Amino acid sequence: MKVSLVKIAFTALMVSGISAHPTKELERRDLISNIDDIVNSTIDNGEAHKDNAKSAITDIFDKINDGIKQDIDNLKEVGKSIADLIKSVVPTEDLSTPEGVQAYLGQLFENGEDLFKNSIDMVGHGLKPGSIAGNFEGFSDEINTSDNFNVKEPEGSVYPQAESEDPSFSLSEEQLRSAIQIPEEFQYGNGSKSPVILVPGTGSKGGMTYASNYAKLLKETDFADVVWLNVPGYLLDDAQNNAEYVAYAINYISGISNNKNVSIISWSQGGLDTQWALKYWASTRSKVSDFIPISPDFKGTRMVPVLCPSFPKLSCPPSVLQQEYNSTFIETLRADGGDSAYVPTTSIYSGFDEIVQPQSGKGASGLINDNRNVGVTNNEVQTICPDRPAGKYYTHEGVLYNPVGYALAVDALTHEGPGQLSRIDLDTECGRIVPDGLTYTDLLATEALIPEALVLILSYDDKTRDEPEIRSYAQ
Repeated sequence: MKVSLVKIAFTALMVSGISAHPTKELERRDLISNIDDIVNSTIDNGEAHKDNAKSAITDIFDKINDGIKQDIDNLKEVGKSIADLIKSVVPTEDLSTPEGVQAYLGQLFENGEDLFKNSIDMVGHGLKPGSIAGNFEGFSDEINTSDNFNVKEPEGSVYPQAESEDPSFSLSEEQLRSAIQIPEEFQYGNGSKSPVILVPGTGSKGGMTYASNYAKLLKETDFADVVWLNVPGYLLDDAQNNAEYVAYAINYISGISNNKNVSIISWSQGGLDTQWALKYWASTRSKVSDFIPISPDFKGTRMVPVLCPSFPKLSCPPSVLQQEYNSTFIETLRADGGDSAYVPTTSIYSGFDEIVQPQSGKGASGLINDNRNVGVTNNEVQTICPDRPAGKYYTHEGVLYNPVGYALAVDALTHEGPGQLSRIDLDTECGRIVPDGLTYTDLLATEALIPEALVLILSYDDKTRDEPEIRSYAQ
């Protein structure tokens, strides 16, 4: 039985207390009714063909851009309609090899269709969590919970401040600690392994981000003891809050691990959150041996209008706005030396990133400076392995399974300072598509992160048109 989006959206508007001019209210109702008709005519018994869904996306955006004269306030159901379309697409084709996936993704994004149509196409080709046989655990509640019960107390104070120069946390210690997922095999600093904190990106949690790549690979090593962050809200809330989870985790995990240093591996927005934490929570710097950002956007991205279609007519999650190229958040982070590393940093990214642009050459958003001489390497996989498998088409999420990227991370974790290409067997690693130890299913599960993230971005409830204000400690 289909649920009428007309009823849902109209109820939401009434509950929100909006009492617009009658003409504007009628325009709202007409828009919602039109979108409701588009969605209901496309989805049949909960399913939609990818070509029909892509056509419906075009129709919805046309209605938004051309069918209403005035701005739309808090029209959450429009985004949820698009999310419903993406979720309803039925996979009709299979990509049978890693080489086939790479070739398909390259062709898909070079065709220049918008990100939402591309995501629908990806789902239609099986790049969807629910369609990946044998790999449901990466998207399960069990490893993505934000309600972890971590009873071990750290040595020394970590809340509300670890050191006097740190700003006090605005979130409760219960909130901050419960977002840290510590697996049963974690050694708490006993033995040869050192803690590694995995920080997810926008529209994701640590479990779903890393289960099919870094968590799986590092678990089998004798040097890395992984935990991960499952930040409530999938990192769509204020990035300043998201950074508090990183800052707390650094001090807490070190404090329960015999005061061993930790290393950070981040993906996407997780790199910004970590750099913000290192800048403003100075206590964290001495406790971090390595920072390894994957697909980071230290300068923001010019792709925010793609992630938030029809903005500013339709609003956007706070952290997405904060990642806009040269946003106030980005400018604040980069000011006063924030564009340079605070700890040894190994940045890894792809020039073909479909989410973060620019991401190649000297203007790459993933590039970070080294004015403090702590040790930095900036690594664009295409320049490292030109015309080789590991240097071909890797997406924003695909860098998580890039073999040279993983080899650099291992090199950083097992040596002083950042990862160095001179210590890596590039002839071998450049000839691979995925690291030794990952399967074809792992590749598919990692690629499924973007359709999943877009659904979460679109269905996020607390969208806004304005960036959150910069906190007093950063002004």
